Amino acid sequence: MSSILEYKCPNCASDIKFDSSSQKFKCESCDASFTEEELNTIHDFEQNFGDESSFNWEKTETNAGEMSGMNEYICESCAAHLAVDETTAASECPYCGSPIIMKGQLAGMNTPDCVIPFKLDKKAAGEALKAFCKGKPLLPSNFVSDNKIKEMKGVYVPFWLFDCDADANIVYDATKVRHWSDSNYNYTETRHYNVYRSGNIGFADIPVDGSSKMDDAYMDGVEPYNYADMTEFNPGYLLGYMADKYDVTAEDSFPRAETRVKNSTEDAFRSTVVGYTSVVPKMSNIRADKGKYKYALLPVWMLNSKYNGEMYTFAVNGQTGKVSGKLPIDKKKFWLYFAGIAAAIIAIGQFFVF
Repeated sequence: MSSILEYKCPNCASDIKFDSSSQKFKCESCDASFTEEELNTIHDFEQNFGDESSFNWEKTETNAGEMSGMNEYICESCAAHLAVDETTAASECPYCGSPIIMKGQLAGMNTPDCVIPFKLDKKAAGEALKAFCKGKPLLPSNFVSDNKIKEMKGVYVPFWLFDCDADANIVYDATKVRHWSDSNYNYTETRHYNVYRSGNIGFADIPVDGSSKMDDAYMDGVEPYNYADMTEFNPGYLLGYMADKYDVTAEDSFPRAETRVKNSTEDAFRSTVVGYTSVVPKMSNIRADKGKYKYALLPVWMLNSKYNGEMYTFAVNGQTGKVSGKLPIDKKKFWLYFAGIAAAIIAIGQFFVF
């Protein structure tokens, strides 16, 4: 039977959760709050000198095929049997609501190196979604008022963070085009250039999500994170939230990290080539050195919203409030919007004709 790590309030024995607003660990019953150092001291004391009583529960034997990809745990608060996905590292008991951490999922190589704690609570995540909907001309007028948030979960998503130095040599085909006229002809002169750029650029904390369950587009969409808030991992930060462990290894994430390094390097070097009419990369040679990576948990609110019988999923950065997701389109507004554009183009054309 896999074990579960739970933190209990030393005052009233109720559940403790991490409070994103105060950045402390808070008891929901007596409102007592504790710093990370205080919580660790209390937990270490209880582990070494606490009640000697213990409960051992035997895991129910099940068909291996039926339970494939699942782990079973027992809630130490209400003794409920919990079946969770094998990549789940933190959750809450659906029977008593106690926050739980699956210790086995965080052991050894599964233990994160660092974490960015949640700063936005559930209410703030909902407000971020409302702000995201403002100013969208094709959004149905009643989407915000009529849509029902069916599910909102705070999830610590596993990420691999990559550091490296890149040496690059890039050659561009560039042109300068000049136009002029005389009384007889219109002239165009095009001059061609080979433009060379060579240099070094450093990258730190390039994020690649390590969960196959998370859509890469959503995770890319909530970037960037402020890594100044990153701290050494402590299981207490997971209390009250869901958490996944990685099921995409660092090695399997190398191609995405390398693509991001390559694209970012080329964009940075391209921005230095100015004064030309056109610039096209001809050759790109990029070599990464001193590559390192670490395993981190980053905060994301996942929202499932129901509107007109359809589900819409949104991701909200649990630190900054940046939102990623697809909004519904009002078809009537869509056609009116483009009819207006077409009318404006026709009007401009008539203006130049007359």
